[in-house]
Amino acid sequence: MTERKTETADSPGTSVLSAGWTPGSVTDKISGIVLGRGGPWTRGWSEHWRWRTAILLTFSGVLVFLASSTWLFMRGVGLFGVNIPVAWGFALGNFVWWIGIGHAGTFISAILLLLRQRWRTSINRYAEAMTLFAAGIAGIFPILHLGRPWFAYWLMPYPNRMELWPQWRSPLVWDIFAISTYLLVSLLFWYVGLIPDLASLRDKARTRGKQLAYGLFALGWRGDAHHWHRYETAYLLLAGLATPLVVSVHTVVSLDFSIGNTPGYHSTIFPPYFVAGALFSGFAMVITLAIPLRHYFNLQGFITLRHLDLAAKVILACSLIVAYGYLSEIFTAYYSGDPYEIHMTEDRFTGIYAPVYWSYIFCNVLVPQALWWRGVRRKVSILLIVSLLINIGMWMERFLIVVQSLHQDYLPSSWGLFVPSFWDWIFLLCSIALFVWLFLMFIRYLPMISMAEMRGLVQETAEENAS
Repeated sequence: MTERKTETADSPGTSVLSAGWTPGSVTDKISGIVLGRGGPWTRGWSEHWRWRTAILLTFSGVLVFLASSTWLFMRGVGLFGVNIPVAWGFALGNFVWWIGIGHAGTFISAILLLLRQRWRTSINRYAEAMTLFAAGIAGIFPILHLGRPWFAYWLMPYPNRMELWPQWRSPLVWDIFAISTYLLVSLLFWYVGLIPDLASLRDKARTRGKQLAYGLFALGWRGDAHHWHRYETAYLLLAGLATPLVVSVHTVVSLDFSIGNTPGYHSTIFPPYFVAGALFSGFAMVITLAIPLRHYFNLQGFITLRHLDLAAKVILACSLIVAYGYLSEIFTAYYSGDPYEIHMTEDRFTGIYAPVYWSYIFCNVLVPQALWWRGVRRKVSILLIVSLLINIGMWMERFLIVVQSLHQDYLPSSWGLFVPSFWDWIFLLCSIALFVWLFLMFIRYLPMISMAEMRGLVQETAEENAS
């Protein structure tokens, strides 16, 4: 079969058959990338220097992240720009941002699976991997922020002779259970979906080492009828378990703020507003990853313009919900008549952090409105710019929620200003490098698109066309 590398493969509607794929060619294409017969790692430096440069730069960022964490443990959280009254800074903002990015993977994998949405097939695998990496990185930041991270295990309810138990009324304890549950269910869901593909890689691998490695994790999969029956049952059960996590996890994160009495935090709109914002930033990250993948690995026949169009529609819907949340906050502040809430709101408009506020309004509210036009949703370069601006805007929103509500307390004598330190920026940038490096390792050693589900989609479409 001749591969189509132009955008013409994306023009038809829903099916990967528009690019001429068959069940066998699907497996050959995707497994070939992993097994070294179609990836950039199989060619010389002069032709694919971008891949090796990306690996080198991101791994350097990982090493800097480890070194910075070690230095933080030695010197304490005074390295950060936090102070009194701004005791929360970049670390908590980064935590909320990364958790939000991890939401789209669960939504795409679980909810869209239960709704029988076929378009999830081309993007669910790397969206699930994105969820694992983002949620894992998010879990690091509260520990770094503790000040005494070696006591992080005190948050877990384990029997001990000192009778030290977690404070169950603290939402920080709720975070531990929400994130750990989210990671565990997402990991199981991701791994169960991988099992048929690991067996395909085992059967196609040419070296004994790869056969043993992939065969070990394939758990003896042979594709028998009872294997498929148990696989589909387990996959649907995990999808049912994962679906409530889309709402519950970021709701718990929002309670870190809304359960307090600080103006700007104490808001009942936060739980649904945080969930919508998480899906907003998560789908933006999915598009940010999908566009380079489809271009660099010639996957236009799998990740079609229609898939990007549908993801962009979800982003547009979420942007409207987020905009409603912004307006609701402003209305509630003025309607309440609380002078502290009104002052906090007006400080966002005209205070020291006003440029951050208006910047994220531009990125999160105005920029996504371009997605009303179909031509914009199907223009890859513009869609990539929009998704990047949304991710930047959502990070600025989380930063402002954390910092701006704290920097002017009830007493003017305790007002202060948060200025991020060099180490704040280092941890943010190096966490992004860690995420990219993990994602590069994922696409190097595991199939970025589900071969089993894609083969099933091709077969279903062929049967529909035949009938």
